[in-house]
Amino acid sequence: MSQGQALELLANHAVDAAERAAIAAFALAGRGDKIAADQAAVDAMRTGLNAMAMKGRIVIGEGERDEAPMLYIGEEVGSGEGPEIDIALDPLEGTQLTADGMNNALAVLALAPRGGLLHAPDTYMDKIACGPGLPAGVIDLDASPAENVRALAKAKAVTAADITVCVLKRERHEGIVESIRSTGARIEFIADGDVAGVIAAADPDGGADLYVGQGGAPEGVLGAAALRCLGGQMQTRLFFRNDDERERARRTGITDLDRKYDLTEMAAEHCLFIAAGVTEGDLVDGVRHGEGYVETQTLLFSSVTGLRRKISTRRPAAR
Repeated sequence: MSQGQALELLANHAVDAAERAAIAAFALAGRGDKIAADQAAVDAMRTGLNAMAMKGRIVIGEGERDEAPMLYIGEEVGSGEGPEIDIALDPLEGTQLTADGMNNALAVLALAPRGGLLHAPDTYMDKIACGPGLPAGVIDLDASPAENVRALAKAKAVTAADITVCVLKRERHEGIVESIRSTGARIEFIADGDVAGVIAAADPDGGADLYVGQGGAPEGVLGAAALRCLGGQMQTRLFFRNDDERERARRTGITDLDRKYDLTEMAAEHCLFIAAGVTEGDLVDGVRHGEGYVETQTLLFSSVTGLRRKISTRRPAAR
């Protein structure tokens, strides 16, 4: 059995783990406690992962072992039998969104054969991403946002005014916003969750042509896993605010702290990418309760088969 086939066999169980995390987090949506919502999602996802027939290892998780009691980087999960799998996860992407009852919170999970995902530290990361079908190297992290917009417009045979750029709405992005607007391009702001932003730029139905900005490195790896399935281009570079973060990177095995990564370095092997809706969102619907049942909607992308599925699941509410 190939690594890709072994990965595909885990898909349904991985979807179940993400859906259970979404349901657990949704129970605390709008209640103002992001820590409790995150912990509920972590507990549920960990239970689901441990039921899977694999030798799983967390490479992107809730933090280092001294910071997180479970789903920490390096933790072994699964039954201990089956394929060796690296796992990147965010049991609740959008903790504050969930606490405030706002849209676009997700439970996110990516799987790849051992060694297939970048072991990134929990620091910031500069990112740029676009979708498939474009000339190699059309975007460049070292170019200005305006230069990237113009290059993308030229490759698509449109004007810069026809380009839409997805940007995380943060004060630190004021320079990026100014550069983009100098071209006449549109900006689509998102409040949180830049994994969804990367997907929006890669998916023809996502509403954006380009994603630019600085966000978490763990989310960068998750976005790269999604892009490995969807196709597209991505470049990133770790951003360090202090010496402690640099040392954290060194502990993960990173020696070139200024390295510019491309998609194939961040997601080097076949991937599964799963995102279950917690609250209502642009990508998927949120958790919904009915008489005696709970319904979830989940995205499943596979680079093995190239398939993209949107799965609606209804399960008894008590289970």
